[in-house]
Amino acid sequence: MAEPLFRVKDLHLSLADMSRKPLFGAAPRIEILKGLSFDLPAGEITGIVGESGSGKSTLGRVLVRLLGVTAGQVLFKGQDISHLTENQVKPLRRDLQMIFQDPMSSLNPRHTVGRIVETPIKRYGLDNPKKRALEALERVGLPAAFAQRYPHELSGGQRQRVGIARAIALNPAFILADEIVSGLDVSSQAQVLTLLQELAADMNLTIAFISHDLSVIRTVCSQVIVLNHGEIVEAGPCETVFDAPKSEITRTLIDAIPLPEMDEAWFDRVALDEV
Repeated sequence: MAEPLFRVKDLHLSLADMSRKPLFGAAPRIEILKGLSFDLPAGEITGIVGESGSGKSTLGRVLVRLLGVTAGQVLFKGQDISHLTENQVKPLRRDLQMIFQDPMSSLNPRHTVGRIVETPIKRYGLDNPKKRALEALERVGLPAAFAQRYPHELSGGQRQRVGIARAIALNPAFILADEIVSGLDVSSQAQVLTLLQELAADMNLTIAFISHDLSVIRTVCSQVIVLNHGEIVEAGPCETVFDAPKSEITRTLIDAIPLPEMDEAWFDRVALDEV
């Protein structure tokens, strides 16, 4: 069996509660993540799901090292990255990319799409940034003409594709996708999710897909981790977890699915090349 891209061991994270900080002295700390241990298999899409406040987005930010940890280990390609300094993390940044929930707020409105995708390519000193950017846009279904447009000229689904293009242009090993379809209509959701699956397969990407919607998780993920109040209450292959949930929180999330399940036949009815 191949070594997992990420191996997380007994992860704890506490953050200061500034709302309760006394006039003198340190603020009390809140334990956000509580003893998490799991693997992220290389080349697979793993869902991280939970209700609001479960700690799923915080966990995602730990994986891409936007947050450190209080205790435990986060092994990336066998290297413990959980306690590295910012300077030590910098060489890993290209391999750890993120697609944000709200593309409009994460795309500079004063820059063209081409410049947005080119910027990180230039930052990491890769050759032919313009060519790489156009190739990335083409890969996500946006023709070269889109490079001259601005974010406000695009639909929500198109903006999210730009965010995906920016991430894959660096050819990373890992992508964190945090609620990336929650603001899209159902048709655009299907197109973006299908695109993500194709990119994961074609580029051998490892993806952590954060969502509160189990119908989306079941559609795109092979594995799922269910969080509740910072603890893992269930984890395993999607088919096993969905067909025979062991925890009450998993059953609650399944019962809360608002729409009929998006099966393969439903996805096939959506034209991916509609941009």
